[in-house]
Amino acid sequence: MRKVSNWAYRLSLLFALIGVALAIALSVSIGSVAIPLDKVAQVFAHAITPQLYAAPDSLQSQIVLEFRLPRALLAAVVGAGLAVSGAVLQSIVRNPLADPYVFGVSSGASVGAVAVITVFAITTRSVVTLGALLGAVSAMFVVFLLAQARGSTNALRLVLAGVAVSFTLSAATSFMILRVSEPGSSVAAVLAWLSGSLGGASWESLGFAAPAVIVLAILLLFGSRALNAFQAGDDLASSMGVNPSRYRLYFFLVTSGLVAVVVSVSGAIGFVGLLVPHVVRSWVGSDSRKVLPFSAVLGALLLVLVDIVARVVLAPTEVPVGVITALIGGPAFLILLRRIGSQA
Repeated sequence: MRKVSNWAYRLSLLFALIGVALAIALSVSIGSVAIPLDKVAQVFAHAITPQLYAAPDSLQSQIVLEFRLPRALLAAVVGAGLAVSGAVLQSIVRNPLADPYVFGVSSGASVGAVAVITVFAITTRSVVTLGALLGAVSAMFVVFLLAQARGSTNALRLVLAGVAVSFTLSAATSFMILRVSEPGSSVAAVLAWLSGSLGGASWESLGFAAPAVIVLAILLLFGSRALNAFQAGDDLASSMGVNPSRYRLYFFLVTSGLVAVVVSVSGAIGFVGLLVPHVVRSWVGSDSRKVLPFSAVLGALLLVLVDIVARVVLAPTEVPVGVITALIGGPAFLILLRRIGSQA
């Protein structure tokens, strides 16, 4: 595994952060109503220091501040959350093909959210988020219990249990959709949500998701030492003072919360958590202290750029973000699988 020097890592991380800032500015500028970057800067300047800068065009200001900026920022938050989740799950099972979907966490969050929408006919953000959280945590516990054998778990059983639970919960989601598929039902909203979309982004959803993602990501970063120990195997991890079962439960709980928050505000967006950590490890090595921050930044950059494509590729029709990530991630996954097979 390639390993870069500390200065090269810091420089790469700085360039990635600059890339995120530029991508957000580009996202705010591009759309059905094009707004030049200098006008975007004027809107920002007036919003921060209105006494120093002239008021911009009211329509442009509304488009930037009420619609595009919260959406671009939410895309960055969601991308970072998915990438960090994938990086953690890949570390604890030592499998580069692991991500929140493989372990059923995303499927559990989807079942919980869809149940709230279809069974209880509630679309309130906080209630949908609660349903997603309950679904994600429940799925995690089922996977954890199924993977238990003689009081312990291992990576292979976790992956197999996760795949089984994920397929089962996906079937449950499909059943709930079919159950309400009559005229005037919530099926259209559910399908749009399951496709992965940032169309409902607002300052409210950003204000909820951003602090939660930051706090949960920091909790995962604090566990970097244990994640590094996991990569050496359970026996060596135990000899280093890391309790594999206890830390797996900790990481699953925190990751489930992180995925639930992300899924509740964006719907199901695949492949970000699978591919981003793998790309990061190919550059910075396997040290989780470097992998997690870089994955967060690169995931944010990727999803902001994908959201731009989703809004302009078939304008004025908006393509769900999850469709774009699937179109990109499908071939990339096959390349990754082929590469792993050649190294086996």
